[in-house]
Amino acid sequence: MDEAIPILVGCGQITQHEPDPVKAHGALDLMAAAARLAAADAGGGDALLQALDTIVVIRSFSDTSWRFRSPFGGPVNPPKSLASRIGNASAKRLVYTHPGGNMPQWCVNRLFEMVARGDVGAAMVCGGEALATQKTAERAKVKLDWSEDAGGSFEQWGVAKRGWSDVEERHRMAGAIFAYPLFEQAIRHQRGRTVAEHLQATGQLFQRFAAVAKANPLADRRDGFSATEIATVRPDNPYIGFPYTKLMNSNAYIDQSAAIILTSVGKARALGIPEHRWVYLHGCADTHDHWYVSDRHNYFSSPAMRIAARETLAMADLDISKVDALDLYSCFPSAVEIACREIGLAEDDLRGLTVTGGLPYFGGPGNNYVTHSIAEMMNHVRSRPGSKGMVTANGNYITKQSSAIYSTATPEKPFKPKDPAIYQGQIDADRGPVVNDIASGATTIETYTVMHDRKGPAFCILFGRLEDGSRFIANTPDDATLLQAMIDDDMMGARGHVSNVDGRNIFKPA
Repeated sequence: MDEAIPILVGCGQITQHEPDPVKAHGALDLMAAAARLAAADAGGGDALLQALDTIVVIRSFSDTSWRFRSPFGGPVNPPKSLASRIGNASAKRLVYTHPGGNMPQWCVNRLFEMVARGDVGAAMVCGGEALATQKTAERAKVKLDWSEDAGGSFEQWGVAKRGWSDVEERHRMAGAIFAYPLFEQAIRHQRGRTVAEHLQATGQLFQRFAAVAKANPLADRRDGFSATEIATVRPDNPYIGFPYTKLMNSNAYIDQSAAIILTSVGKARALGIPEHRWVYLHGCADTHDHWYVSDRHNYFSSPAMRIAARETLAMADLDISKVDALDLYSCFPSAVEIACREIGLAEDDLRGLTVTGGLPYFGGPGNNYVTHSIAEMMNHVRSRPGSKGMVTANGNYITKQSSAIYSTATPEKPFKPKDPAIYQGQIDADRGPVVNDIASGATTIETYTVMHDRKGPAFCILFGRLEDGSRFIANTPDDATLLQAMIDDDMMGARGHVSNVDGRNIFKPA
């Protein structure tokens, strides 16, 4: 049975800074380069790439969000196009995932199960983005052609369901930049901080991430920003969604790719991959909070994060204090703050909370960041044999959670994760307050954000509670003075009145 033990054997990462969009590689070519690096890292080379029977490509941002849609086309069958580029004609399972920042870790968890059962011999998880080149080409009015049809079909893994409801969309809460500031305001209010105090605290939190990125040659932003630089609003660091400045947001406009290769102990030996390249998965878990933000109990906690971490550590027979390295998903400060709360970590933990530098500074390559996170953790535990490293992954809006413990130490028991349905039921059964699609009456603000455009404050999104305790989502009137007041004055808990106008709930402060 030892021959069937699943292991990670290779990882490769690439960050491109080519200023000329004509010379720059597109996402597929970046993925092929990362795949070759992963095979070389394992010591398997082309033979390992040709031995892959499963190729999983993480869904690109251009196929995920209207905000990142490519005007230059894209591949019809990404995993087959990638297979062709790396000289693999034998892979029987080609997978293109559904969206989610959790998907790289989710796929590793599933693939390890499949390897252990003998359903997979060798597999690669890969993803990549070329959004920096795409943006540069658009601005320069350079026409690129990234269209490609390799033929064939692919499987889809994950959940296709979008992350917001119809009612949330009507109120313009249809994306991460709109949702995460709502969590941040709730965290601030729960901690009893003023806006200025909390801005400085989040600046200090992310200053530590920026310092790691400064030392990482693969990071996109290596400036080593200070807490003051991160938290101070200025022309080159404006608010995006109050209270988040630009430097608190995931940096999606980068050219990055990463690949990881996994197989079994028996297959690794047959391919001549040395044991010092092997990395084991000691614990893992996958779960999710209530799908829509409207249905959560509050906006400063996450039962899914807590349970995913608990189950991961339990499977690994490990206490969080015994974990040597961490990489917490860091798309926005609230994701890190909630993870620390639920896992039981101090935000200034001396171990650090990232091995990459985090999504705002290392780079946030769409759904594929955690492939980089896993690759970097592989390098970290290899350099410290026997150490344990924890990776967390987050999809949608503090929604889909996946986590794992990595180490070069051989596990003392077979790889057999608990069925997620066992603990998912705990979350599903504990729903938040009643949600009113159409709201009317006296109300109190539960949390809010003011979204900005290039001209300044543009519109407000808020959640509120009616006098009976039920919840609603709303906007405010399009009033520049009111929007600015909601930034200048702390309106968490402010009272007012809500009414429904042409299908949207509109809140007016008292």
